[in-house]
Amino acid sequence: MNRPAAPATRVVLAEEGLLAREGMLRIFEATGGIELAAVCTDLDGVGPALLEHRPDVLVTGVAHDHDTFALANELRARHPELGVLVLAGAADPSEAVALFAHGSAGRGYLVKDGLSDGAQLLAAVRAVAAGGSVVDTTVVEALLTPEAKVARSRVRRLTPREHDVLEAIAAGRSNAAIASALGITKRAVEHHVAAIFVKLDLGNEAEISRRVAATRVFLAANDDDERGGLR
Repeated sequence: MNRPAAPATRVVLAEEGLLAREGMLRIFEATGGIELAAVCTDLDGVGPALLEHRPDVLVTGVAHDHDTFALANELRARHPELGVLVLAGAADPSEAVALFAHGSAGRGYLVKDGLSDGAQLLAAVRAVAAGGSVVDTTVVEALLTPEAKVARSRVRRLTPREHDVLEAIAAGRSNAAIASALGITKRAVEHHVAAIFVKLDLGNEAEISRRVAATRVFLAANDDDERGGLR
């Protein structure tokens, strides 16, 4: 018995550069499982396009000033199911921090010049559509390398279970989702999260800020691990 095909991932593209826009148009239109719902050349057209087409992902290469990230944060509240993939003209760690300030789930940040081929773009679109997160490696290196040694020592303070919870936080999962994935209660997750914040020396900032900070520590330690320094 043939299974019904999975629904296509619906995309709204916002890109002001003609060459970049045409290139992405060709990639999306030639790819099975991707439906290009609308194309915008500036941020003003994004809101109406989202309301009309209800896409799974917004891919935006529009100049990334304050308005872009304000829009991304608004969309988090108004359309929490919507993935947002930002394609930056150059690696800017402060932009990535702004994009992930209210959570990393369903958010991606890539540098246009760093895209090796269409497959990388499509993989990022599918990842954020599924609620995952994508960060350009050049941004991670610029943002986290100076913190790697400190991050490694902090992460080593965690128990194996706390490490699992931290990894899930870094993946953008809520406490309820972490509890389900690890087979423990939500209260137990909350206990582990509180312990993680203490052991990582994250102070008393707001919950969302500490989750972002914990993610940065995890990624910093993991980045150093890949270079042979953690285990």
